[in-house]
Amino acid sequence: MHRGKNVVTCSVAWLIGWSLILEYTIGGAAIAGGISPNIALFLGGEGNLPAFLVRHTIPQLGVVVDPCAAILVLIVTFLLCAGIKESSLVQTIVTTVNVCAMLFIIVAGGYLACKTGWVGYELHGGFFPFGLNGMLAGSAIVFFSYIGFDAVTGAAEETKRPLRDLPLGIGMTLTLCCILYMLVSVVIVGLVPYYALNPDTPISSAFSANGMQWAAYIVTAGAVTALCASLMGSLLPQPRLLMAMARDGLLPAFFSDISTRTHVPVKSTVTTGMLAAVLAFFMDVSELSGMVSVGTLLAFTVVAISILILRYAPPEEVPLPSSLQQFIDSVRKQLDDDSQSMERKEFNDVDIVEQSPSQSDHGEASIQYPLIEKQFSEGNQDKQNPQRRRNIAVWNIALFCIGVLVLTSAASAEYLPSLVRFSLGTVGAAILLCSLVVLACLNQDEARHSFGHTGGFLCPFVPFLPAACILINAYLLMSLGVGTWIRVSIWLIMGALVYISYGWRHSSLTNAVYVPMAYLDHIYRASSSHQV
Repeated sequence: MHRGKNVVTCSVAWLIGWSLILEYTIGGAAIAGGISPNIALFLGGEGNLPAFLVRHTIPQLGVVVDPCAAILVLIVTFLLCAGIKESSLVQTIVTTVNVCAMLFIIVAGGYLACKTGWVGYELHGGFFPFGLNGMLAGSAIVFFSYIGFDAVTGAAEETKRPLRDLPLGIGMTLTLCCILYMLVSVVIVGLVPYYALNPDTPISSAFSANGMQWAAYIVTAGAVTALCASLMGSLLPQPRLLMAMARDGLLPAFFSDISTRTHVPVKSTVTTGMLAAVLAFFMDVSELSGMVSVGTLLAFTVVAISILILRYAPPEEVPLPSSLQQFIDSVRKQLDDDSQSMERKEFNDVDIVEQSPSQSDHGEASIQYPLIEKQFSEGNQDKQNPQRRRNIAVWNIALFCIGVLVLTSAASAEYLPSLVRFSLGTVGAAILLCSLVVLACLNQDEARHSFGHTGGFLCPFVPFLPAACILINAYLLMSLGVGTWIRVSIWLIMGALVYISYGWRHSSLTNAVYVPMAYLDHIYRASSSHQV
């Protein structure tokens, strides 16, 4: 969120943060709703559950309520309030059981599928019944399963070595999850055709359908622990997100309070937990899963665009809160004094050089030493070219985004005639490729080494990796249904109203002081040393 705030303006960053609130809240509610059917299956059916935990329908409203899901959310919320150390211990145990259960599914399911001949793949429509568009449309919704890996960044303040551990944790988590998820999917769909799977308990029902009821109990236990781990992963980062927004003044200071005993934002944790519990109790969150993907994909797209801007055209001045005014003045005075001392030294050096008869005239020196003239002209050219290069980079980043929008719109708009789709796709691809080639040929800005880079992980393969991220995310966003976008638009409008009525007026950057980027590191160091 902070990278988007510094680069794409505070209002866009607010909308992204607002989208992430939606992601984590609905994600936690949806996961909790998936736990209760597995608990019921493990106990032999919903009839064996206590009456107050059974899902039932309110006749007057026609709404299905799930008390078990709401209670699970409240239990996890209480655990998170106890402290990050205690909750991480439980998370480690649950994750270990989760991985063991997945390995059991892969080994036992693979053995059973080999015995039955992988009957799940013997479909009339072939191995790929819905084609490429169907697969990608499903991926936009299934992306909901992978939202947890970005949540690691929400606990940066509780990490001992965040510069090393956060990139390593995200990379290892994503790699391991991808491998395990793909292997489990291959095995389960090979056991039972996709249309015969029980949507509430798909993995357990696949083993039960093949006469392995004992394995279904093991899988169900693993599913419960896996969903509990996912629930904790969804509820953990949201209070930190609210805390960061409250510190910036975008939300009331109530959300930034931290417990002196547990060092956890208890008020934010309780608030988000109660909201997720209400959603899990009253709402059929399966219809809202697409909204979760929208929040995640929008955030990742903005981050990818921000990386391109930071590498090619980082801002020359950055806004800082007016509360740092005394440090800004102190650093500015110190750097100005250093600059004046340097200028006096250079003036004395030039005066000594001018007294030399061999270099009393620039033209004469150039005749005697032709390399001086070449270096002199190249130095002037270097001072003139950066601004022109930055302008070219900004225009090409904008053209690339336009090309992505046109190309993905044409690719996902199946209702348009083929000729129109092909024409739009060709134009979009041409704009995309031309702008990407220009960006690849441009030198990146030297300020990229200091602005937004704290010495840890640095995104590789720029501009190609961020460009691929933008293109894939945009297509997945375009593949989501119209109903999903209507619901997301309503949520974003609500966020805009909150920002206009409160966040915009109370933001820490409302009376921001703009300082040169070269001062930024010195100012933060001065403020940090003062706090210590």
